[in-house]
Amino acid sequence: MNNILLQTPDAGMLPQLLMFGAIILVFYFFMIRPQQKKMRDQKKFREELSKGMTVVTIGGMHGKLIAIDDDTITLEVDKGVRLMFDKTAVSMEATMKVQNPA
Repeated sequence: MNNILLQTPDAGMLPQLLMFGAIILVFYFFMIRPQQKKMRDQKKFREELSKGMTVVTIGGMHGKLIAIDDDTITLEVDKGVRLMFDKTAVSMEATMKVQNPA
């Protein structure tokens, strides 16, 4: 009698495949998709940079945009002090905090 109760029918690979598919969906919707959206937003922000904007770099340098080239920007951090940075060094989050102190 004990042998009969311990035996389980073989369900095949379908439940395992469904669980694996569910794990992939969770990873996509909670990890990959938000990261891709953030990258798109950062790219759009860097394309919309314009002269005269006050920006903050990822290193914390505050300055006013003086010149914008294809891959670089020039910031004026003090009167007569101009520094050249790569466009990817501009922090979208920090710049938004400075521009919209809500």
